[in-house]
Amino acid sequence: MIQISQNVTIPECEIEMSAVRSQGAGGQNVNKVATAIHLRFDIIASSLPESYKERLLKLSDGRITKEGVIVIKAQEHRTQEQNREEALQRLQELIKSAIALPKPRKKSKPTRSSQRKRLDSKTKRSQIKTLRGKVVDE
Repeated sequence: MIQISQNVTIPECEIEMSAVRSQGAGGQNVNKVATAIHLRFDIIASSLPESYKERLLKLSDGRITKEGVIVIKAQEHRTQEQNREEALQRLQELIKSAIALPKPRKKSKPTRSSQRKRLDSKTKRSQIKTLRGKVVDE
């Protein structure tokens, strides 16, 4: 069971994990041992609440396919168990980030002094520009 919040958990049977060979350098160990983990989690078929599913499907994350499947590949560590734990951790963080509500923006007004400074700088700039004009002798 993966704990998402106090009352939301994901059973392990809904998460599909397979071991594959890691990429990159690492010598003979990389060639022989399948230590990387491919994690697949179907959002639509999961037991998550509908609000969680909607928010996850709206995310524009490259790890979520068009069919609504989260695909995570963990290959940082040397052992399969550590990569499995990291993949589950990343899945948990992704779901938690999707359900976090953004803080509502409060409207604010510029202060009186900032308005005065802005207008003063505009008048000063306009005076500089008028002084650049041609001098007319009368």
